[in-house]
Amino acid sequence: MRRQTATCGVTPAGSSRSLRLDPLSLPVRFDAHDPRADGYTRQIELHRERVVLRRAVRGMQMAINVRVSDFTGVALRGNDEARILVLVHRDPSLSVPLLVGADADEIAQAWAIWSDIFALPQLDEGARKPAARRRRCNAIRARRPKFLTRRRAGIARELSVHRDEREIIARN
Repeated sequence: MRRQTATCGVTPAGSSRSLRLDPLSLPVRFDAHDPRADGYTRQIELHRERVVLRRAVRGMQMAINVRVSDFTGVALRGNDEARILVLVHRDPSLSVPLLVGADADEIAQAWAIWSDIFALPQLDEGARKPAARRRRCNAIRARRPKFLTRRRAGIARELSVHRDEREIIARN
């Protein structure tokens, strides 16, 4: 496995180089910023079919192995000054940065290449609006209560009254 720390990852003090991974030289291992991890860094191994995230939280080492098919797509985030290509997962802590830059043509090319390599859609998160909240579907709400199922639905029928008849009661 090749290690590409010279061109990416956590940059040393005074370095002006930004995160820039080569999509054609996978597998890649690099360090990325993680606000929850010890030392604020996590180690990422990026393969064509899987991603391994290694970090330590409060001294506990963990490795998370995620299939590339579990990611939702390759997204473009940011504004005109700085744009970021991110491999997006439903859980934001599992998302992986791929490229940081300002050149729009270079980012557009890299976006298409990363999307083709992982066979994932291109997501433009700047133009995306948040999804509307879904209404909860409660199956029990539409049911009648259990005690009402013993009753007949509709108008309560009147009891028939028999006048001038003798009631026969059997007693032992």
